[in-house]
Amino acid sequence: MNYSGVMALPSTYADRNCSLARSLEIVGERWTLLIVRDAFFGIRRFGDFATQLGIPRAVLTNRLRFLVQEDVLEHVDGEYLLTSKGVQLWPVLRAMMAWGDEHYSPGGDKRTFWHEADGGRLDASSRCSSCGAEVPPSDTRIEPGPGFRPGTAGPDPVSALLNAPRRLLEPLS
Repeated sequence: MNYSGVMALPSTYADRNCSLARSLEIVGERWTLLIVRDAFFGIRRFGDFATQLGIPRAVLTNRLRFLVQEDVLEHVDGEYLLTSKGVQLWPVLRAMMAWGDEHYSPGGDKRTFWHEADGGRLDASSRCSSCGAEVPPSDTRIEPGPGFRPGTAGPDPVSALLNAPRRLLEPLS
């Protein structure tokens, strides 16, 4: 276990020469990719992460500290922002969301992704159906898809913002 309380994966590689194993040590823990996903969706404050994820505060504190230590997030003026290293995780997250939609969402995509510039739908690799460009997260609009089901509890203000069409990486306001 490292100092932030995050359990490192045991290595079966004597020389630790496996980039996948090292990547999983950083983002492979259950809550970590959900925290990163929510950062893409515009969540920046500790309390908003805790509310949206239902994660124990001590676990969230450790994960955020670890992600800052690993330069995936930066902590600025009480907010957690993705670094350029963190933004590079978007293709991984997008591919996993598409895989989950395909195999575990019989009602269709939970969320759809669109090119803000021309309104083209993005495929699983973030390529625009209209212009053919690979669209970065900052130019991506997210909307509830046909498989989206809002929670049964009354929506809190953060959930209401997350469930409305919006651009990735824009802070919730």
